[in-house]
Amino acid sequence: MVKYDYDVLYIGAGHATFDGAAPLAKTGVKVGVIESGLIGGTCPNRGCNAKITLDEPVKLAREVERMGDVLAGDVKIDWTKNVTHKQEIIEHLPDELTNRLESNGATIIKGHATFKDNHTLIVDNVGEVTAEKIVIATGLRPHRLDIPGTELAHDSEDFMNLTKLPQKITIIGSGYIGMEFATIANAAGADVTMMLHSDKVLRNFYQPYVEMVVADLKQRGVKFIENANVQAFEQLNKGYQVSYGTNQTLKTDWILDATGRIPNLDNLGLNEVGVKYDRSGVFVNDYLQTNVENIYAAGDVVSNDLPKVTPAAFFESKYLMKLFSGQTEDPIQMPVIPSVVFTSPRIAKAGVSVEEAVKKDYQVSENDLANYWYYKVDKEPIAQSKQIHDKTGHLLGVTEISDQAQDAVNALLPAIEFKLDPEQISRLTSLFPTIGYAAWHRA
Repeated sequence: MVKYDYDVLYIGAGHATFDGAAPLAKTGVKVGVIESGLIGGTCPNRGCNAKITLDEPVKLAREVERMGDVLAGDVKIDWTKNVTHKQEIIEHLPDELTNRLESNGATIIKGHATFKDNHTLIVDNVGEVTAEKIVIATGLRPHRLDIPGTELAHDSEDFMNLTKLPQKITIIGSGYIGMEFATIANAAGADVTMMLHSDKVLRNFYQPYVEMVVADLKQRGVKFIENANVQAFEQLNKGYQVSYGTNQTLKTDWILDATGRIPNLDNLGLNEVGVKYDRSGVFVNDYLQTNVENIYAAGDVVSNDLPKVTPAAFFESKYLMKLFSGQTEDPIQMPVIPSVVFTSPRIAKAGVSVEEAVKKDYQVSENDLANYWYYKVDKEPIAQSKQIHDKTGHLLGVTEISDQAQDAVNALLPAIEFKLDPEQISRLTSLFPTIGYAAWHRA
């Protein structure tokens, strides 16, 4: 029998790895985790955790603004202190995650990994490491525009590490990152211009709700340039110039390239071992197994139609833990994966979309939440939801726009996932007064 260094080797140390690798190692499986950067990957170190910390003062400032006739005094975001607070929150996470892995028996190997063959990886400064099974969990990295001067633009990590906020910020792109950072920068006092690839913003969310967010940002001074056709970035004596459209230019102090994220597969040697992939990611079957029998993939690097969000990576990592430890032999059955964009207000969704519901003749109910008493407590001016039911009353999907949309969707998620019928739902007695109660008991 061939003897390998490890039973399972993970390439990458983000949620697609550590959520499953730590409990897998605890079962006695010999686990190694290869990581060239910070343990925890994007989400804890330069994504979700950092972003939500920077956004918290924005959410509070919005509420104070609405409650101006009740609260006295002005609230202003101190950008430098906000970034310092963000760093205080996230700086300990790599050590905490390292301890979680190592205390359960996993070994961390620092360096970049490249396949030599389907059981062997070559790791910088370490050499060859072998494993019976290998999991590709390298996630996504920022896309960069292929235009002159692209090196002058910055990515999302750069934005979250700015110790001083530039006065004029130009954001290329209008997905999650672009819209969330436009919200944060605008609230902190920057002059923000958004340059869109098309005339759509957040195209994966319900457009009437997206239009409400855009209208609010426009009212607050954010400029939107549709079909911008960005062509080049140029450094000036002071600041930068963006060339776009037909001989049009815009002067700015700082450029954020938020044109998306792409699979982080460079220099992995996938061609050498024959793993199939394309620009959308690695191809896997219903066991998260690639076309090479002992090589798997999990998380954002996988080519599928799921939202590229932490909950999906978490679930896939937990599934592989069960598969590798012998707790299951079944194919993965993905649950309902919710998603949210942390603008102000938020837009959150789960399950069947409004567009799909119309095509399939499901029942779509609309709720004007701004006139529901609980949303009046903090005077939310923009608050609506749509719920999708089948003809027997099962909740199939929900999308909501409000400052509390993510919590409302979380409250409704079990009913969608477990297909609760009306009688079962009637037995859910949430704490009162809370958003969980409000999510189910709306006038």
